[in-house]
Amino acid sequence: MPEACIFCRIVRGELPAEVVHREAGLVAIRDIQPVAATHVLVIPERHVADLRGLGPEDADLWWRLTRAANQVAEQLGHTTGYRFYVSVGPGGGQTVFHLHIHVLGGPMARLPV
Repeated sequence: MPEACIFCRIVRGELPAEVVHREAGLVAIRDIQPVAATHVLVIPERHVADLRGLGPEDADLWWRLTRAANQVAEQLGHTTGYRFYVSVGPGGGQTVFHLHIHVLGGPMARLPV
């Protein structure tokens, strides 16, 4: 895990975060700058910069991340619908270079870029 990566530091317990879901290899935390009533980030514990860093051997990891995103949305009461997205690289709006899925539900203050 890269030493300075904020998500790696959260996974290691060096930085606080409000954890809403945890299972082997991944964690879901509340976003500290939410753009919706529910704004949760689902992140793998293993450092992967973005989707481009996943290979065929990571198919199970990607499935587990999306399954956790669905579980979190439902757990937080968004049974009729929600949104999730993944930014890839600076040109795609990514600002933290550790793969993560944004889970958004309820009223949105602004749509992410």
